[in-house]
Formats: sequence, C-alpha cells, structure tokens
Amino acid sequence: MIAVDTNILVYAHRGESIFHDQAFECLKVLAEGGQRWGIPVSCMHEFLAIVTNPKVFKPASSFEQALEQMDAWLAAPHAQLLHSGPQHWRILAELTRKARLQGGQFHDARIAAICIENSVAVLWTADRDFGRFKALKTGNPLV
Repeated sequence: MIAVDTNILVYAHRGESIFHDQAFECLKVLAEGGQRWGIPVSCMHEFLAIVTNPKVFKPASSFEQALEQMDAWLAAPHAQLLHSGPQHWRILAELTRKARLQGGQFHDARIAAICIENSVAVLWTADRDFGRFKALKTGNPLV
C-alpha cells in the first residue's frame, strides 16, 4: 500500500504549485490504478487546513472545493482513509524514543505511526523529515 503525505495532496490540488502537474499525475495514477493506497487521517486534516487558509493561498480554496477534492480522491476504488488503531500508542512511543523527538516533530511521528500500523509499504512525500523514522520507507514521486 502507498500512503500520500499532505504536501503531495496540496501540490495536486493547487494549480499554481510548481509541482502541480507531477503531483496531479501521481494521484491520477493511484486513483485509476489497481493498487491499494491511502491518505493518513492527519494528512487529510492538514490538507484541509492548508488549502483553505487565506494566509497561505490567495485566493484560498473554499471549504467546498477542499471537501470535494478529498471526496474525489477517497471515491477512487482502491483508496482509503488511514486511521490510528490499537497499536498507535506503542508505535508512536517507539518512534519518539528512537528519534528523540520534541516539539513540532510529533506531527510527522503521528503520520508515520499511522502508516506503520496500516502496513504502508511506502509514504509518498516531498518532506525529508520523515527520514528520521527508519521503520517507514518513504519516496518522493515528484523527482
């Protein structure tokens, strides 16, 4: 299973992004393909917060545009929203200890824990910070 990080979602949604075409094509391949893929619930929340924020985008996406985009991705036959489960705390604590996390680093650890718990083979991301989590394989589909 492939999981998709927030930055890829934002790039695919926002046409003015310099990575829009590549990210859009990546999501299209997933949506139209036969492989299981998912969006960690934390990335869904972050996507909605970023694309609707007028301090980030002028104009920002409306809440309807953002919700419709997420609905479209999740309507793909092999897409799913990835949630934390009963092993979340154990995995998160282990990641935290190994990477000696602090402050804002816990957000990425939460995403990593969700991916690990859902048996994600690779997290597609443009964020190198996930490299601190050795238990999670990452790849940047934009390069």
